[in-house]
Amino acid sequence: MSEGNHRASTFRQPKAAWAVAFAVVVAFMGLGLVDPILTSIAKNLHATPSQVELLFTSYMLITAIMMVITGAVSSRIGPKWTLLVGLFIIVVFSALAGTSGTVAQVVLFRGGWGLGNALFIATALAVIVSVASGGAAAAVVLYEAALGLGLSVGPLLGGWLGSISWRGPFYGVSVLMLIGLLAIATMLPKLPKPKKSVSVLDPFRALRYPGLSTMAITAFFYNYGFYTLFAFTPFVLNMSARGLGFVFFGWGVMMAIFSVFLAPWFERHFSVKRSMYAMLILIALDLLCIGLAIAPGKHAINVLGASWSVRTIIVTAVIIAGALMGIMATLLTTAVMQAAPVERSVASAAYSFARFLGGAFAPWLAGKLAERYNPSLSFYMGTIAVVISIIVFYIGRKHVKDSFD
Repeated sequence: MSEGNHRASTFRQPKAAWAVAFAVVVAFMGLGLVDPILTSIAKNLHATPSQVELLFTSYMLITAIMMVITGAVSSRIGPKWTLLVGLFIIVVFSALAGTSGTVAQVVLFRGGWGLGNALFIATALAVIVSVASGGAAAAVVLYEAALGLGLSVGPLLGGWLGSISWRGPFYGVSVLMLIGLLAIATMLPKLPKPKKSVSVLDPFRALRYPGLSTMAITAFFYNYGFYTLFAFTPFVLNMSARGLGFVFFGWGVMMAIFSVFLAPWFERHFSVKRSMYAMLILIALDLLCIGLAIAPGKHAINVLGASWSVRTIIVTAVIIAGALMGIMATLLTTAVMQAAPVERSVASAAYSFARFLGGAFAPWLAGKLAERYNPSLSFYMGTIAVVISIIVFYIGRKHVKDSFD
């Protein structure tokens, strides 16, 4: 099949696949919507950066923990009902977060939001693969495109709503998720339950396979670096909610474009493993550049004979990171889907448990390091985490299936 026909088949999908993809867009918009208003929440609720970063930590931690039970839930009530229950929980808790009067309440409601997010995300990829046309590869690209679109549009909408009130993005997610819930309820047919009931322990048993455990540990450390950039950069940019929205819109657009159009090209020409090495190394260097740029006493840096402001360097690094992380997202998902001889939902739950756990630690620890020492140390730690992910992936490389194997 030619490249043009492959792309056409990827986006020529039944209504059910588009309904789930739309909900995926909104789910990841919910993550990006909050990013531009972190500093506004800190100011309005009189909270420190590390306290505000707990919005991400509670969300990610609950999502990680609940990932291991989603397979058991889905095998008993069916994939469609699992999606609907997850979306309903997000609708309720995102609306409650908008009514909060203290940062502790926002953190608590974000945790409830994470519960719904776990039920939805762990099931969504498996559902898209089962209802999409064009095979698993096309389904993965569609999923990553929806993810990237959500991450790109989320900050832009969050910045616009956040410029009106920091509560606006939370209410916006609630409304959009309600639309997604109705779309899935009406367009997605009832899907059969798995023939075999899934145990809560199955995701942990799946990690006994060296390929999946390698990918899970790699994702844990990689996502520490990912969420250091995504969740903590707003505090070093010192911009308005709308300005931050535009910056992370650019990051998300690059992520969406490169995950859909460039990642398959890298896989075909360089293989999954070689492409992952390259992306991880470049992401580590990107985080290191931000850390060096915001080191104490820095106001401008000479690059190629020109003087660049620290803010310009950070914004450029964030946009470039979007491209690198977009390619990385598709490569990781592709590798995980064939990492172990278990059901996709079980493999996804095990992998997602590890990656969200890594994302849970990063924002809060980045805030603490910045408060106690300086912000540059937060990005140095992110760099070290990504370097560790490279080492882990190298050690377990022979267990990971490749496009050239």
